[in-house]
Amino acid sequence: MTMLRGAAAAVAVRCGLGPGPGGGEVQLRADRVRPCAPRARVMNMSPVALARIYEEDFKQDMAALKVLPPTVYMRVTENIPQIISFIETVIANGQAYATSQGNVYFDVKSWGKRYGVLTTISADAQDEAVNTDKRHGKDFALWKAAKPQELSWTSPWGKGRPGWHIECSTISSAVFGKQLDIHTGGIDLAFPHHENEIAQCEVYHQCEQWGNYFLHSGHLHVKGSQEKMSKSLKNYITVKDFLKKFSSDQFRMYCLRSRYSSAVEFSDESMDDAKNLLQAISSFIKDANAYIKGQLICDPVREDILWERLASTKVTVKASFADDFDTSRAVAAIMDLIHHGNRQLKAVTKDAGSPRSSVVYGSIISYIEGFFNALGMSFEERQVALRGDNSAVLSNVIDELVQFRTKVRHYALALPEAAETALVEGDAGAKGSKQEEKEKRQQLMRERRPLLEACDSLRENLAAFGIHIKDRAAVSTWEMAEGGGQAEQQAQEKS
Repeated sequence: MTMLRGAAAAVAVRCGLGPGPGGGEVQLRADRVRPCAPRARVMNMSPVALARIYEEDFKQDMAALKVLPPTVYMRVTENIPQIISFIETVIANGQAYATSQGNVYFDVKSWGKRYGVLTTISADAQDEAVNTDKRHGKDFALWKAAKPQELSWTSPWGKGRPGWHIECSTISSAVFGKQLDIHTGGIDLAFPHHENEIAQCEVYHQCEQWGNYFLHSGHLHVKGSQEKMSKSLKNYITVKDFLKKFSSDQFRMYCLRSRYSSAVEFSDESMDDAKNLLQAISSFIKDANAYIKGQLICDPVREDILWERLASTKVTVKASFADDFDTSRAVAAIMDLIHHGNRQLKAVTKDAGSPRSSVVYGSIISYIEGFFNALGMSFEERQVALRGDNSAVLSNVIDELVQFRTKVRHYALALPEAAETALVEGDAGAKGSKQEEKEKRQQLMRERRPLLEACDSLRENLAAFGIHIKDRAAVSTWEMAEGGGQAEQQAQEKS
């Protein structure tokens, strides 16, 4: 499961550190041609064609997760001449050598103390046993001689293919030149991959520092296991299977709750926690909007406290992102702001006539929605789970249904009270029996009780499909739960 692999890059791009004047994001597609070869032969198609199928599948998965596409996709198989030229320059600069077997290696010892700047690996450390044509054990391949039935290209050193690290160095240099600002990848790539990329590029460009920042994401573990989730270990979950159970926003919240550089455990429980956080945010926004519209009657609001909390939250969030993208701290600050906003949104039955504090709640909503929109998540009204071409129609239908239920409910609740008032006034004028008045009120209530029960039943039935109705003093509002309701989930599981 490689969804976390680009988490740091996604946050950087979403926060405005990505494409801009003179900038951009490049995603290298290693084509996976060589591993595809055996299966391609079985399927009677070329390895390149099969690799393209996998590539398109990957793009679809990323789109389903709402991951922004890179500025440019680059394929190794389309840049072989550039890779060969890059290797020739490294050889000419004295830091690589070709062997009689058709391999080309980077000479790590020739680079001296310059090697190991990222991971403090020393070029002079004791070498492992050398059973190849390398000069030293730490030397790594820039070009590998072809093996039987292996996809290969013609080069000055004979038929072969690029080494692992040289692919990234060549293509990133072709796009960004002699300096790279932000490089991302999993923590397992720090050594040897990123260390070797640095050495190759600094030799090629003859520069002191090629990459400014390396953002390494932690591993994703299955709960209760120390092993990382990976295809080779067969303990992974495909993106398509994952999205059958959870949404892309739920996964983003799951990622945001931890530092990108930390290892995280995946489980249904952790995903449910993320789902509950999203629901709490959505509910607050719905309630705050209802308060602004006068649909939720509350006691007077302490605006000074909320303005102070909003200002404090903005400072904390900015500091959190400046501290190596500490998204967990930023989300915690947002949830604390919501907590204090909710404390003053306590519904009361009678309106005291005090003015509503619409501006402060509008400002809080705007900030929260802007924060999550910047990270690719949406809490706009009615967005939650209405999917498909008919989502607008469905939303209007639910609006009409809830409004009709509200009228029925008010009719059932208001008549006994109106009758009581009329009968009390009549009693004053006609000196009727109080017991008779009481019996009449009780009879009215018994007659209206089926209407209230029907309203309650409708609310419970809709809740099973993730549509939650909230009865206010004046009106009723509704919201769609993140991920749908139990009935919808059960239907999906059966299908």
